[in-house]
Amino acid sequence: MNLKSVFSDLIPQKLIVVAIVSLTVFSDCKMPESGETVNPLQNDLRQRISLNDNWKFFKYGSSEAADNLIYDVRPELKKRVDYTVADSKPTEAAKVEKTQEVLKPWIMPTGNAFIADTTKHYIRPEGNPGSDFPFVQASFDDSSWKDVELPHDWAIAGPFQEGWDTEIGGGMGRLPVNGVAWYRKKLDVPESDSVKCIFLDIDGAMSYAMVWLNGQLIGGWPYGYNSWRLDLTPYMVPGGENQLAIRIDNPPNSARWYPGAGIYRNVWLTKTNPVHVGQWGTFVTSTVNDSSARVNIDITISNNSDNETNVSTETGIYELDESGNIKRELVANIETSSVQVESGRKVSVNGEGIIENPRLWGPPPTQEPHMYIAITRIFEAGRPVDQYETRFGIRSLEFNPDSGIYVNGELVKINGVNNHHDLGALGAAFNTRAAERQLEILKAMGCNAIRMAHNPPAPELLELTDKMGFLVMDEVFDCWERKKTPLDFHLIFPDWHEQDLRSMLRRDRNHPSIIMWSYGNEVGEQYTGEEGAEIGRKLHNIIKEEDTTRPTTSAMNWAKSYMPFPEVMDVISFNYQGEGIRQDPIFENVTDRIKTKPQYEPFHEKFPEKVILSSETASALSSRGIYFFPVTDKISSPARDGMGGSSEQLQVSSYELYAVDFGSSADKVFASLDKHPYSAGEFVWTGFDYLGEPTPYYECRSSYNGIVDLAGFPKDRYYLYQSRWRPDLPMAHILPHWNWPERLGKITPVHVFTSGDEAELFLNGESLGRKKKGPYQYRLRWENVVYQPGELKVIAYRNGKKWAEITEKTSGKPFALNAIADCDEIAADGKDIAFVTVKVFDAEGNFIRNATSRIQFKVEGPGELVATDNGDPSDMVEFPSPVRDAFSGKALAIVKAVPGEAGKITLTAESEGLETARVVIRVK
Repeated sequence: MNLKSVFSDLIPQKLIVVAIVSLTVFSDCKMPESGETVNPLQNDLRQRISLNDNWKFFKYGSSEAADNLIYDVRPELKKRVDYTVADSKPTEAAKVEKTQEVLKPWIMPTGNAFIADTTKHYIRPEGNPGSDFPFVQASFDDSSWKDVELPHDWAIAGPFQEGWDTEIGGGMGRLPVNGVAWYRKKLDVPESDSVKCIFLDIDGAMSYAMVWLNGQLIGGWPYGYNSWRLDLTPYMVPGGENQLAIRIDNPPNSARWYPGAGIYRNVWLTKTNPVHVGQWGTFVTSTVNDSSARVNIDITISNNSDNETNVSTETGIYELDESGNIKRELVANIETSSVQVESGRKVSVNGEGIIENPRLWGPPPTQEPHMYIAITRIFEAGRPVDQYETRFGIRSLEFNPDSGIYVNGELVKINGVNNHHDLGALGAAFNTRAAERQLEILKAMGCNAIRMAHNPPAPELLELTDKMGFLVMDEVFDCWERKKTPLDFHLIFPDWHEQDLRSMLRRDRNHPSIIMWSYGNEVGEQYTGEEGAEIGRKLHNIIKEEDTTRPTTSAMNWAKSYMPFPEVMDVISFNYQGEGIRQDPIFENVTDRIKTKPQYEPFHEKFPEKVILSSETASALSSRGIYFFPVTDKISSPARDGMGGSSEQLQVSSYELYAVDFGSSADKVFASLDKHPYSAGEFVWTGFDYLGEPTPYYECRSSYNGIVDLAGFPKDRYYLYQSRWRPDLPMAHILPHWNWPERLGKITPVHVFTSGDEAELFLNGESLGRKKKGPYQYRLRWENVVYQPGELKVIAYRNGKKWAEITEKTSGKPFALNAIADCDEIAADGKDIAFVTVKVFDAEGNFIRNATSRIQFKVEGPGELVATDNGDPSDMVEFPSPVRDAFSGKALAIVKAVPGEAGKITLTAESEGLETARVVIRVK
């Protein structure tokens, strides 16, 4: 069934998209009947085996010492500059002359499955480069190499590179991400697998990965964010010794943020019969009405056998419970007629079925993210040969240019954030619990959407957004042919853009959380007129070839409504242009090229048929718990020394009024959105602080933009967003802290964030007045408070009735530590982790919000201290350190269990002269 795309004419219609996940099979190889208990277990039809354990790792000490098995030559890096302004104009690619043999011709065929025009498929050359290199040979002794487990980020342990004359500066996080490294692993494949197809599936490797098996160069993938597959079957020796070797080459000056380094996502060995569902080979779509859903499934079948064969399919659909377990009742069954598949070919089949009274997927709190699973069986001459699972959700999407996005008929304004892919002190190595914690913190704030900035995420992150009900903008590129840094992925875009884009689309298209595709972020082609627009048009068309059920977009920080660049995209996405760029009087004398007046109205007039949203807003700056004086009387100000910033302390004030030059405070953004109610909403830059890009202080390690700091501790801004995004939650928040002995008798402004509409402030029991929010006001400000120690109290009201109350007290000297874990129990798998927050308190039990006590962590029992942090962007202590200074009264410890060992982990936090804190975590 061909679904009509709502986005071709932008007429709102109900459209559904759905989700993919793990691959498993039923133990008895038969489809369960209605009412029969479903218990999917792996069997000999299909296996997906984790390859994360028992790797050997080696990294060269310098680029000069590295081998010459390079993917391609790169431009000479004459000067390292990684502190350019984030919205600087990208520039043309440098011309490169090849001066040595490169392995690119052997790597390019890996992407053939994602090149639509078969005449443009790459043919592997003769020869086997690297076959005589010791690291790829089974006989090589790697016993002196480091033992590692995947996912693995080789750079995160540090040390941080301090100063200006370093290989890696603040832009990429001051961690040693650059260099060439190798991973080796023995593969145990039994003789019984000689009739199987065996695939290596890598969810992400940073970057320029190339793979050898048994001395044979198999292939690779240069883009570090894509997931990809290699067919190991022709090179595997079932029952014999199989040596896998993977080379990673991560260049310096290759990113604007911390990219991570190494095989930083999961790796799998997939075994199938020769006739099987192809890679990411199902696509489930549906249309829904008041009583039923029509579900359509496209299935791609691969025939890797030597003979032509006749195949048919049967798909059973089941509901999933809240934990993701399959319910017993079969809710629909879809069969397809048999089809002939030639040897070495693929064929697609299609079928549809009806689900009565479907349970829809939708974003909380007003909807629930219900999920289904399609279990597809492939039959060859009547015999089952494969079984494949596709998790999906049923929901309608409508894009209305006058109001925004409707999910299942309900207008859902985007209250979203951007996030980069690092997980703070864990680096880029993906960890499901760490990602889930981030989403939980954001959800409690009222966030309902995530923009994957600026690359395909780990597959497990999309499983979490499906489960938790977040809306997602899935994004593929930060640059096209024009570069932002000298060695970024503009070098591979001409060769790999189609493969990278199609592979992301096929991998992710079944996730109901994804509501639109972004094919670019602030690309330099905004500046190149029709030439740049043509590249955008090509990417847009590729998306439409793969998926007509979602709109396309590309985030624009410069292109204007009268230019060709925005014409092709379905949804208009602004980065900062909605509220205007550099409109403060301080920028009066800067060039007009980098200034932009508010753009909602010009774009809405030019494209009245298109939805408009802000893909990046704010880029506000703050350091949790740090406050500088005087405080601006504006609603938004650029950060400078004496204007919310301190280049001496390397911190930015948490009065939450300061932003990067091209950005705005949250208050200014809120007003802009409210004045343009047709806007679909916003994605704030950013939800969490991230490693790298530490504007405005590139001496540091991590950003200041997050609503939540790098350790996962909310900044004051968190409560400003919560007051807007969760209007029915009774809450109030006071800033700053009230420990200012040096400010006795001085003006110390007090601001209150509340979901109420007015509030009264008290200092030591005396009312300082009751204030009410006016039009386009999102905080209450008492600007003339004279500091005296004691107690601040605010009582918030809503519609004249008491709504919330909170106090802030002057605290005494540090007396004790307090430790709280985010869970009582973790699994003994070495992957599950606990996050322990340590706070500093005085003798009266008051949290000291400006404490800097040095804390020593110790772990006893079957556990390990993974990392510590405090959220301070200027802290250059390595993350694995057991010693960490509290920053604004808090520090974080991350703990995991020793694999296979049960018992109790005791984490102790000590500080000289303070009462010790302990927390016990059970290991199951």
